[in-house]
Amino acid sequence: MSTLSAPGNIPLPRFVPWLLAVPVLLLIGYLVLMDNGAVSQTGGYLHELMHDGRHLLGVPCH
Repeated sequence: MSTLSAPGNIPLPRFVPWLLAVPVLLLIGYLVLMDNGAVSQTGGYLHELMHDGRHLLGVPCH
């Protein structure tokens, strides 16, 4: 029979990149999948980039 051990502490330097990466990835996912120009009002180039990203991922957008 195996015994379960208590989880160890996660060192903060190994955890900080995840704290930074998760919000950035969520923001990128929102811009590509859901934005449709509501936030990205920087012109046609960014809109077309996100539009093509939706098509690349197979997300219906129109």
